[in-house]
Amino acid sequence: MQIADRLTNIPPYLFMELRKKINKAKADGIDVISLAIGDPVEATPDSIIDELCARAKDPENHRYPIDEEKGMLAFRQEVARWYHSRYGVSLDPGSEVLGLIGSKEGCHHFVLARINPGDIVLMTDPGYPAYRASILMGGGEPYNVPILAENRYLPVFEDIPTDIAKKARGMFLNYPNNPTGACATRVFFDRLVDFARQFDIAVCYDNPYSEILFEGQERLSFLMAEGAKEVGIELNSLSKPFNMCGWRIGMAAGNPDLIAAVSKVKENSDSGIFNPIQYAGIHALKHEARFIEDMLSIYEKRREMVLKALGKIGIVFDAPKGTFYLWVPVPKGMTSLEFTNRLFDKAAVVVAAGTAYGQYGEGYIRISLTVPDNRLAEAMARIEREFA
Repeated sequence: MQIADRLTNIPPYLFMELRKKINKAKADGIDVISLAIGDPVEATPDSIIDELCARAKDPENHRYPIDEEKGMLAFRQEVARWYHSRYGVSLDPGSEVLGLIGSKEGCHHFVLARINPGDIVLMTDPGYPAYRASILMGGGEPYNVPILAENRYLPVFEDIPTDIAKKARGMFLNYPNNPTGACATRVFFDRLVDFARQFDIAVCYDNPYSEILFEGQERLSFLMAEGAKEVGIELNSLSKPFNMCGWRIGMAAGNPDLIAAVSKVKENSDSGIFNPIQYAGIHALKHEARFIEDMLSIYEKRREMVLKALGKIGIVFDAPKGTFYLWVPVPKGMTSLEFTNRLFDKAAVVVAAGTAYGQYGEGYIRISLTVPDNRLAEAMARIEREFA
């Protein structure tokens, strides 16, 4: 059976390939520790689970979701309140907020809502691989914009060729950044709005790590910038702040025309978010801010553990202040893949090679802090022994 041509240019999804590798090793009896996938191991707060269970017992919630593709109005209203309290951003729940089955869905639907076949879409390199897949499946042409350590992993808009910028119809950005952990600034947001206005580029600002910040880093939303709602939307998610990755609930907010367009794609793609999950999401946004702080304390301790262990084998670097990842330079004389393979083959520790996120990821690996403390400590001990 021949598959569609649109799939031939899309590489295998990184994390599916990693899972296959891990599962094979485990089947062979190897005690593998994976630091490659950003999936929190701590449980979703009990109060959120209790809300889900209570709502799931109501037969009314077994029907198609309320407001279907848009998300129930109560959820969108709570998102608007959360954005106002956390970021000082005002949103109209009716026209500027949309419920999503996770922010990853929003990325894909943004392409279908904005991009025509052959349109250029800008994305950072290194960058989240799913952006490229969505662009290609939507018929667009991805254009890599380097983000480098010397520029604090922020794109330099002046370095984007003018002829490319004129042809671009969209741009994916993600700060706090996966994979580098870098954070944006208010000044950067202003430059981004100016750039988008100049070339009529729609911004899809993917912000699911907005709450995962360290060392006094300012909590920011792209929508805080003056004019941001004129040029783009921001995606966010309950996955990372409330450990709800598998629940699949998030939101899009911003430009009402883009929100309406994404909503139109959704109404022809799915039937919305299960009502009890939306009620649980409302509860999370309203009552579980303290849980975020508790998780940050856990991630901070793990972060320091990893930095200390890496320092013992000569890997010392200035770690960015966002996400629960560390973007780690490889030892001198080794490539990303060589270092990754050595950790797997000699220490049974799985990390993500930087090149999985683009050519400018060469020279780095990504380590996730979303593993139990004892397993992380064991992984660090193995790495120390291998490189002692």
